[in-house]
Amino acid sequence: MGTAAMLPAAMPDILARPDIWRGDRLAQAPLPTVASGCAALDAELPGGGWPRGALTELLVDGTGIGELSLLTFALANIRQGGGWSLLVAPPHPLHAPAWAAAGVDLARLAVVSPASGRDALWAMEQALVSGAPRAVVGWLPHADARALRRLQVAAVTGGALAFLFRPTRLAVDSSAAPLRLQLAGADGQLAVRILKRRGPPLAATIRLALPRPARLRRHESALAGRPAHRQPAHA
Repeated sequence: MGTAAMLPAAMPDILARPDIWRGDRLAQAPLPTVASGCAALDAELPGGGWPRGALTELLVDGTGIGELSLLTFALANIRQGGGWSLLVAPPHPLHAPAWAAAGVDLARLAVVSPASGRDALWAMEQALVSGAPRAVVGWLPHADARALRRLQVAAVTGGALAFLFRPTRLAVDSSAAPLRLQLAGADGQLAVRILKRRGPPLAATIRLALPRPARLRRHESALAGRPAHRQPAHA
């Protein structure tokens, strides 16, 4: 009886722990985060930014709508302390001048283009497990639920930023990614819907004017190195 009587008094202390989150609040778990560079988005992300050591799934149809610009602020800032980034199976050749204009250090950006989706999954998983790159961005349009579980475990193990691009139609499928965003182009802006996060659902769509240099704004798809709104190549 004494133990039972103590439980209500202990509950506030339990709920105050940083590794506990309530469904009606954003999680404040002690996972390090990296700011996205978009204040409106960071305000809705647990911890105030992109999570390290967890998989972030980005659902988007086609390329060239500004989806990569959503990541460049973080990729540009992880170079501090010697960090570097890895891109796995990008659907199109990258336009180096545009990445440099966005502040990304090209000397600390590596790209691998495996011959198959299976090889791309292996490359992304191994890179995440190793903890060598500070950020890994992959395009795996055919990755299934098992693959996402593997990538989530790998991200937790290595502690890097982990971003995975997949088609919007897969939004209805279950996913091991703790953070899932759906992206769409909207009148020169990027419309972001948070489908899943460690916190309450967010019904509203976040519309972002991405912080890009003027020359990037004149060439909307320059980061992807191709004309806008084509479908991505298969991994």
